[in-house]
Amino acid sequence: MRIMHVMAGAQEGGAENIMLESVLALAEAGLTQHVVTRPDNQFRVQKFREAGIGVDVAAFNNTWPFPTRRVIGDAIKVFKPDVIEYWMGRAGQYAPKEYRNRSIGWYGGYYKLARFVNCEWHVGLTIDLLRHIREQGVPDDRSAIVHTYADFEGTDPASRAALDTPEDAPVALALARLHEKKGLDTLLDATANVPGLYVWIAGDGPIEAELKAQCTKLGLDDRVRFLGWRNDRGALLAACDLVAFPSRYEPFGTVIVDAWAAGKPLVAADAQGPKSVIEDGVSGLVVPKDDVNALASAMQRVMTNDALARALVEGGRAAFENGFTKSAFVSSSRAFYQRVIDASPAPDRG
Repeated sequence: MRIMHVMAGAQEGGAENIMLESVLALAEAGLTQHVVTRPDNQFRVQKFREAGIGVDVAAFNNTWPFPTRRVIGDAIKVFKPDVIEYWMGRAGQYAPKEYRNRSIGWYGGYYKLARFVNCEWHVGLTIDLLRHIREQGVPDDRSAIVHTYADFEGTDPASRAALDTPEDAPVALALARLHEKKGLDTLLDATANVPGLYVWIAGDGPIEAELKAQCTKLGLDDRVRFLGWRNDRGALLAACDLVAFPSRYEPFGTVIVDAWAAGKPLVAADAQGPKSVIEDGVSGLVVPKDDVNALASAMQRVMTNDALARALVEGGRAAFENGFTKSAFVSSSRAFYQRVIDASPAPDRG
C-alpha cells in the first residue's frame, strides 16, 4: 500500500502535529509513504526523512499555484501512490482531477466541500465533522471517521527547574496557539483567582504581546510561563498536574487526547468539539466558555481534591482506550485506504 500525503498547513499547529504523528505511525506499521509539504518546518521534514519517508517541498502559494501543482504532479508520477490524502482545505485545492477517485480530503475543521472538489473520498476527525461532511452532499460510503491518537509512553518529564517552576507547585498546562479563539485570556483571568497555581502556555501566535501584557496587569508574571512553540509536549504533559483547555472555538482539540493519554486531569471549555467527546465529571470537567469563575473553580477542585483528579484520569484513560490509541488509528486508516483502493480503478499515472 503506497500512500502520498499533501500538507499545506501552517508552520506549527495542532492539525500539523496530527498529520506528522499519523504519517509516522503508519510508517511504523509498514506503509510506504511520500509527503509533499511546505519547506518552513524543518523539524517536520527531518522527522519524515528519519523515518525513511520521501519528502518534496512546495510553496503552496495560492496567488501563483503552478509551481506547487507541478511538484505534486511530479511526485505522483514518480511515487505512483495507491491513495493520496490531502490534509486540510488548503492542500485539497491542489488535488489534480485525474486522480479524484483515489484522493481523500481530511477535515480537522468545518471546511467547505469546494476545497476538496477533486477528492472523491472524505475523512473527518470527529462524528460532528463527519456530519458536516455528509450535510454537504458526500455519500455515506465515501466518508468516514478516523480518530487521532496520542502515545507518550516512556516520556520523561520536562525539568521544572528549567521552566523556573517550584517542584511542589501545582501546574496547569495549556497547549495552544496564541489566538483569540483559544480562550487563553480567560485562563489568565481564572489563574488570578487560583492562588498558588502556576500555568505553562506552550504555543505561539498573533496575540502573544497582548497576553503577556494581560499577565503583567494581573500580577501573574511570577506564576505564568510563556514557553513558545514546543516539540516536546509529552515531556510537558508528564511534568504538569492538570491540562487546561479554554478554547472558544474547537472542532475537536488534540489536547483532549493528549491529556487522556498522559494520564492528566482535563478541564475544558464547552466548545463544540470538546463538549461532544468529554463526559463532564467522568473524562474531564467541562465549563462554559468565557466563564472565568467556573474555570477557576474547576481548576481549584482538581488541585485540592485528589479523589476527583484520580477519577478524571481513570475516566480519561477509559475514553482513550476506547478509540484513540495508535493501534486503533492505524487499523482505521488501513481499512479506509483499502476501501478507496477496492472501490476505485487505479488511475493511469503515465
